[in-house]
Amino acid sequence: MALASTAAACTAGSPAPLPAGAAGGKPNVVLVLTDDLSMNLLPYLPHVQDMAKTGTSFANYTVTDSLCCPSRSSLFTGMLPHDTGVFTNGGKDGGYGVFHGRGDDKSTYATTLRQAGYRTAMMGKYLNGYDPKSDGVPPGWTEWDVAGNAYGEFDYDLNENGTLKHYGKKPEDYLVDVMAGKAAQFVSASAAAHTPFAIELATFAPHGPYTPAPRDADAFPGLTAPRAPAFDTVPASAPPWLASRTPLTDKEKTTIDKDFRKRAQAVQSVDKMIGTVQEALDKAGVRGTTDIVFTSDNGYHMGEYRLTPGKQTAFDTDVHVPLVVTGPGVKAGATVNQPVANIDLRPTFEALAGAETPAEVDGESLVPLLTGTAPPVWRTVGLVEHHGPDFDRTDPDKPKKNSGNPSTYEAIRGTAYTYVEYADGTKEFYDRTTDPRELRNTAAQLPPDEAKRLHDTLRAMITCHTAAACRH
Repeated sequence: MALASTAAACTAGSPAPLPAGAAGGKPNVVLVLTDDLSMNLLPYLPHVQDMAKTGTSFANYTVTDSLCCPSRSSLFTGMLPHDTGVFTNGGKDGGYGVFHGRGDDKSTYATTLRQAGYRTAMMGKYLNGYDPKSDGVPPGWTEWDVAGNAYGEFDYDLNENGTLKHYGKKPEDYLVDVMAGKAAQFVSASAAAHTPFAIELATFAPHGPYTPAPRDADAFPGLTAPRAPAFDTVPASAPPWLASRTPLTDKEKTTIDKDFRKRAQAVQSVDKMIGTVQEALDKAGVRGTTDIVFTSDNGYHMGEYRLTPGKQTAFDTDVHVPLVVTGPGVKAGATVNQPVANIDLRPTFEALAGAETPAEVDGESLVPLLTGTAPPVWRTVGLVEHHGPDFDRTDPDKPKKNSGNPSTYEAIRGTAYTYVEYADGTKEFYDRTTDPRELRNTAAQLPPDEAKRLHDTLRAMITCHTAAACRH
């Protein structure tokens, strides 16, 4: 993050310094948002590993739901699902239709940054239900290169600033590579115009069907999925939707191994894209005033808890994902332990731009944490809000057999525990200090006062509005 040199001298409680950049004192922002990327794929992303060495990682980054559209809606708006109204990928309580219908797209980090003088670009995947053929360009975006159903990475339509363009099945049509090229051009044009810019590169990779670039189709021979303690294990006192799950079959394990290798192959194009953008920043002479942010909309389980590949649960495999930020002024090689969430990215980008965050936003700027300054007050938990089970046949994330399809729940995730309440009254509590793999649900053994505190905190979170009210 391009910050004033006095940042390191800040003391706790002092205001964060304004960003200092080449274009009018405002730094550039590059957000790389992957789809379904789990923590166990980080070893296959060397550029992200380098970012962690030169920047700051967040050890307790939690998404507002382990599902694409609710999570992305929270990222754009800085608001929790109960404030965006987006809880699913489609229907009456989710998808692009709800997001657009409620006017959520009229107030995002893009609209704020555009008003602050930024050139803004959105490339790749937007929100579930967006149709590049019939839906237009939302407010706030200077450059718009967005696909609809492009999970296969080939043979897709791209809405390019309101004009539809079809991409076929040639190697050069691979979507992540197309995005990389367009991003490099946007960097060059913005730098030439001496204008600050923000780019969101939202890949479909490594979402199923886990399509790698042709050049990576033979990578990692023999690679298999990790066999951590949660693999093929049901937690003690598991919730009803999970308790009866039988052991994984040999066929399921073979499929999991095959798919994990394909996911590792698929993220190679994402890693290369990061390198391409970094090279473009260097060539344009703006790398030194650009923040790069890497994260995912949600995680993914592959065999953990006896579940075949999927998401939507409250386990760390699904709700805890990477968040790595690099840039001048960001503390190098640091790890932040405070609970942060995707609702915090909008106010962070706005703080970097020197712009005001709207009062209705639930998140808070991460700028102090990035500089190594501990805010005097910070939240103690992240909130997850999930509507289920998911039986929508049109949903690309509709859970397959045995992949896990939990009923409606809300959860809070602190630095050392996860607490879940289901609509049917079932509860889960995992002490991640002593049980990091979340294999012992001890909700029934909680002391009454602790159980009440957790319940009250969760109830307060699911009804909170604004950053101050959501700071529990």
